[in-house]
Amino acid sequence: MALGPDPMRRRDLVGYGEFPPDPRWPGGARIAVNFNLNVEGGGESTLDNGDPVSEGMLNDIGVPTFAGRRVPLVESVFEYGSRRGVWRVLDIFRDFDVPVSVLGVVRALEQHPALVRACLDRGHEIVSHGYRWIDYGAVDEAEERAHIRRAIELLRALTGEAPLGWMTGRPGPNTRRLICEAGGFLYDRDSLADELPYWVDMPGGAHLVIPYSYEANDNRFNENSGFSTAGQFFEYMRDAFDTLYLEGERGAPKLLSIGLHDRLIGRPGRAPGLVRLLEHMRQREGVWFCRGVDIARHWHATFSPEEARG
Repeated sequence: MALGPDPMRRRDLVGYGEFPPDPRWPGGARIAVNFNLNVEGGGESTLDNGDPVSEGMLNDIGVPTFAGRRVPLVESVFEYGSRRGVWRVLDIFRDFDVPVSVLGVVRALEQHPALVRACLDRGHEIVSHGYRWIDYGAVDEAEERAHIRRAIELLRALTGEAPLGWMTGRPGPNTRRLICEAGGFLYDRDSLADELPYWVDMPGGAHLVIPYSYEANDNRFNENSGFSTAGQFFEYMRDAFDTLYLEGERGAPKLLSIGLHDRLIGRPGRAPGLVRLLEHMRQREGVWFCRGVDIARHWHATFSPEEARG
């Protein structure tokens, strides 16, 4: 079938249907658990980055966007994440020996190269979270293409290699096509559509999508919009884990993707919820703790695009 002018606009509301495939996770795991730590401080909207407005999203203190002026308190929330919160979260994952995907906004990472080195030294994966933490649905194609190129080049300079994974967070209709045109990516995370990876047809060939989650995510701590306490975070994530673990025991393993932010879960009153969750998960057998790149390599090796189409 010929591709339309923009494959991102063609929607698949069926997916794997009633009986999703057995993902054949390594070691016969009943569930794959992928933690994603967002590092965004310094890449958010601020006049300091040349933006016309301040950041009004996930700043955790209920301050809206303001045009034409900087908002120091909002900026300090993002600074907390990279100054203190990220180290607390990384130490928790170290204590539980769990590798994670670090979704790094490149404008943020280039201002904190020591953090990049620490993440790599601890065995974590650096995923490009775009050059800026902005809504790329409001960015024209030429500028977005330039940002993608810049993100790749800077990450290569910071890490020694180009990124294999991409997650914009707020993608536009051109985003997936542009990262496929840039080349070199094993996968992207710009989808909330499933609990298993899936292939999509792009002009350059099949491309792998590993779904992310805005629901199994600490963003619900923002202004108490879902989670007010560490206990509420733990209970919700535990229930998600237990549901998918049971489905895995019954022969239908899935992926649990959990989103975290250094400035949110990294607070001392919230971090214990993550500790309790990891303690709970570590009590179960058959759990594959993995990075996005591990999932991508497994899927590329195990499921060809042709097999996925049936």
